[in-house]
Amino acid sequence: MTHPHSGEEHGSIWPPLSLASWHGTAATLHMWTQIVGKIRLALSPQVNHWWQVPLYVTARGLSTSLIPYGGRFFEMEFDLVGHNLEIRESNGATKYVPLFPRSVADFYRELMAVLHAISIDVKIWPKPVEIADPIPFLDDTVHASYEPESVSKFHHILMSVDAVFKEFRG
Repeated sequence: MTHPHSGEEHGSIWPPLSLASWHGTAATLHMWTQIVGKIRLALSPQVNHWWQVPLYVTARGLSTSLIPYGGRFFEMEFDLVGHNLEIRESNGATKYVPLFPRSVADFYRELMAVLHAISIDVKIWPKPVEIADPIPFLDDTVHASYEPESVSKFHHILMSVDAVFKEFRG
C-alpha cells in the first residue's frame, strides 16, 4: 500500500520544473490567471482580506469556485489536464476557451466574447497588477507561450503544495 502523498501511481508528485525551462509559459499563464481573477473580483461580493479572489487548486487545475451573476451562477476553471479554460454555468452549459500558444490579447478577447455570448457582461481593470512594466491585456502580444508538458508539471506541483498546506495549516 502506498502513502496517499507518495505519487507512485503517477510518477513524481514533485516533478522537476526550473523557471528557466518554462519562463515564457509561466508568464503567459500568470497573465491569463490575472484576467480570470479580475473577473471573479468584479463579480463576487467583497470579503475581508480579499478572500473572494483566489483561484483554488483542483484535480484538473485552478478554479474560481462559484461566482454569482444576475440570479444565476457560473465558475471558471483552468483545466490544466485538458488544456482549456472551462466556463461552467449553473444551468449545465459549458463553454471552452482553448489553452495553446496564443497571446494574452487573443485570450482576453476570446474570453470576453464567450462571456458576452452567454450574457455575462463584466468590466475589469484591463491591466495586470503587481508586476514590473505591465502591458494592458488587449495590447499584450509579448506573452504568447504555452507548453502543455510544463503546465502539467506545474499542476502536479500545485496539487502537492496544496496537500502540504492543508496538512499543516493551523
